[in-house]
Amino acid sequence: MTDDSTYSLLRKIDNPADLRQLPEEKLAEVCKELRRDIIDEVSHNPGHFAASLGVVELTVALHYVFNTPYDKLVWDVGHQAYGHKILTGRRDSFCTNRKLGGICPFPTPKESEYDSCVCGHASNSISIALGIAVAARKEHRDDQHVVAIIGDGSMSGGLAFEGLNNASVTPNNLLIILNDNNMSIDRSVGGMKDYLIQLTTSAHYNRMRFKLSRMFTNWGWLNEARRNAIIRFNNSLKSMLTHQQNIFEGLNIRYFGPVDGHDVQGLVRVLREIKDMTGPKILHIHTVKGKGFAPAEQAATLWHAPGCFDPDTGEILKQPAEPDGKKHVRYQEVFGETLLELARMNPHIVGVTPAMPTGCSMNILMKAMPDRAFDVGIAEGHAVTFSAGMAYSGLQPFCNIYSSFSQRAVDNIIHDVAIQNLPVVLCLDRAGLVGEDGATHHGAFDMAILRPVPNLTIASPYDEHELRRLMYTAQLPGRGAFVIRYPRGRGNLADWRCPLEEVPVGKGRRLKEGSDMAVVSIGPIGQTAAEGIRKAEAAGNLSIAHYDLRFLKPLDEEMLDEIGRRFSKILTVEDGCIAGGMGSTVLQHLTSHGYTPQVRHIGIPDHFIEHGTIAELYHLCRMDADSICQNLLQL
Repeated sequence: MTDDSTYSLLRKIDNPADLRQLPEEKLAEVCKELRRDIIDEVSHNPGHFAASLGVVELTVALHYVFNTPYDKLVWDVGHQAYGHKILTGRRDSFCTNRKLGGICPFPTPKESEYDSCVCGHASNSISIALGIAVAARKEHRDDQHVVAIIGDGSMSGGLAFEGLNNASVTPNNLLIILNDNNMSIDRSVGGMKDYLIQLTTSAHYNRMRFKLSRMFTNWGWLNEARRNAIIRFNNSLKSMLTHQQNIFEGLNIRYFGPVDGHDVQGLVRVLREIKDMTGPKILHIHTVKGKGFAPAEQAATLWHAPGCFDPDTGEILKQPAEPDGKKHVRYQEVFGETLLELARMNPHIVGVTPAMPTGCSMNILMKAMPDRAFDVGIAEGHAVTFSAGMAYSGLQPFCNIYSSFSQRAVDNIIHDVAIQNLPVVLCLDRAGLVGEDGATHHGAFDMAILRPVPNLTIASPYDEHELRRLMYTAQLPGRGAFVIRYPRGRGNLADWRCPLEEVPVGKGRRLKEGSDMAVVSIGPIGQTAAEGIRKAEAAGNLSIAHYDLRFLKPLDEEMLDEIGRRFSKILTVEDGCIAGGMGSTVLQHLTSHGYTPQVRHIGIPDHFIEHGTIAELYHLCRMDADSICQNLLQL
C-alpha cells in the first residue's frame, strides 16, 4: 500500500484496537480510504473484488463496535473479507494476497487470531458461529459476542437453513448479519419499515422490553414457549405492517432491518443497540456489490474477480498473448460451446449449475436457450438431486459443479444418481490444482471420493478434443451416470473444435511406444508427463512408453495387463490426490493380477496445498515436467 496522504487514517490502523480509538465521525473517511486501498491493490494483484467493496462500511462498523479478536466474526463467504484482513494487521502484507508464501485468499485461523474459521466455501457461517456461541455459553464466556456475516448469495445454500433452524431452538446469543446485495432476497420498501427500524433498535424500547420479559418470567407468566410465540407474533406484526415477507417469520429469532449497509455510523448505532440482547438475532442490511467503483456497481458479476484493471478508468486489462501468438480457449469455453452444440442436436439436454454460470460457461447455453439452463444458487446437493429428478423423467442433464464444491454433494451423487444409475452427466470443473484460490478450492479429491461408487463412469480428457468427445459420448443412450473432470484455465490446442465422435467407454490408449518403462497418466496432466518423458529420454537415452488411461472407471484392464506384462518399471501421473487416486487404482489392479512392477506415483501429496500459480504449485508438489523427468531417471 502506498504510504501517502491518501491513507492518512488507514496507515495508522495496525489492528482494530487502533480503529476503536478514532472518533465516530472519522469512520466514513476510514471507509473511503479502505475502499480505495482495496481498489488500488486488487487492480494489479488480481483477486475477488466486488464483494469486499460492498461490505467496507459493515467491516469497519463490526470492528469498531465489537471487541475483536475476543468477540468472534465468522465471514461467509471469505471473499468478502479483504477489508477485514487489511484492518487486522495484514495491511502491509496484503500485496502478497494469493501469492505463493503470501497471505491466504480467504480467512484462516492459522494466519490470524482475528479469523475465526476457514471460510472458502459458502453457507457455513451460521452453523460454525452457532457452535462458537454455544461453546461460549457452556464455558461461561457470557461477555463474548459471536457474529455470523452471511451474504453474496450464501443464503441459498441448504446448510445456512439448517444452521438457522438449529439456532432458533438452541439457547444462544448469536447475531446473524444478512448482507443482502440483491443476490438472494428481494428488497422491501415502505415508510412504516423505517419507523419500525427506529423503534425496534432503540435503547429505550429494548430496555423496556428486557425488563418486562424478566419481570414476567419471575412472575411465572412467561416461559420459553410463550417467549417464542411472542417473537413469532412480533415478526408477523412487522410483516403485516410493512408488507414484507421474509424467511425468518415463524422462527424464534428476533429480526431487525433492513437497514442501509453503507451508512457506517448508522450501522454502528444499530450494532451497539442490539449486540447485548439475549437470544439469536438477525440484522438484515442492504448493500451494493462493488460499492464505490462504478464499473463494478454496474456489472457485479463481471467484477467479482476481474483480473488486472486500470483503477482510474475501470478498463479490464487484456491477458498477455500466447507464446505462439494464437488464441487458446479455456476448457470452460470448450465445455460451454460444446454443450450448446449438443443441446441443438439432442432436445432432451438441459444444463444445471449452482451459481457459477459465467465461471463454468453455462451462460452460453443460458443465452441461447434460456428455458433449458438452470442456475439453482449456491446449492450443490440440490443441483445434483434436481438433475436426478429431471433425468428420471426423461431429460439428459449436464450438471456442472466445481470439483471442490462437489464434495458437498457426495451423498446426492451416491443416493440420488448412482443407486438408480440415472443418466446425469456430472461435469467437474476446476479439477486438480486451481492456483491462487488455495486449499479450499483445489479439486484434489474427486477421483478418490467417487472411484468406489458403483454405476459411475469416471473420465478425464487429455485435451480439449477429448473433452468434446467425452461430452458427446456421455449423452448417448444407455450411458447412465457419467463423470467428466477437467481443469481450470486454458488448454494447449489453438484449434479446439473437432468432430463429435464416440469414445469407447472404459478404453484407454497408448500415446507413445517405448521399451524401457511406462508412464500411465490420466487427464490433461498427461501433456506435462509427455514433456517429462521427452526430457528423460534425452537425458538418459531411454525408451519410455506413454499410456493415457482416460477412464478411471471402468478401468481398461486389457491395457493395464499389457503394461504389467511388458514393463517392470511404471510411473503413474495424475492431478488428483495420490492417496486413493488413479495411481493406487492401477497398482491394485497390477498386483491383484500377479504383476510385481516397481511403481512410483506422482500427484497431489497427502496434505493441503496452499495458494500460488499453477506452475509454482506443480513444482512444489513435484508434478512438473522436470520432476517427472527426475523420477523416470531414478526408476
